[in-house]
Amino acid sequence: MHKLVVLYPEPADPDHFRDYYVTNHLPLVMNWPGLLAWRYSFDVAATEGEASYFAVFEGDFADAAAMAAARASAHGQRLAADVANYATGGAVVIHYPVQGGTG
Repeated sequence: MHKLVVLYPEPADPDHFRDYYVTNHLPLVMNWPGLLAWRYSFDVAATEGEASYFAVFEGDFADAAAMAAARASAHGQRLAADVANYATGGAVVIHYPVQGGTG
């Protein structure tokens, strides 16, 4: 599996961010070809001190190639362009192959 993570710093208008994200952006995410699962939160906390981020998104893809194809698709480009409509603090996008195990 390959994970895409988007970290959102504090926006200028947190209420607008939350409303736009849930009402407009997430419906686009739900139809993103190649996306296996997704999660998000507005309740980002640090174990010590203040959190550097306001919100986080996680998306799972089968592998790096599937994620790259999804991001390069017309739908992926539309998703990327939509970020400017709510994330006035910007966005940090990271991705990585997931290693795992059981406890």
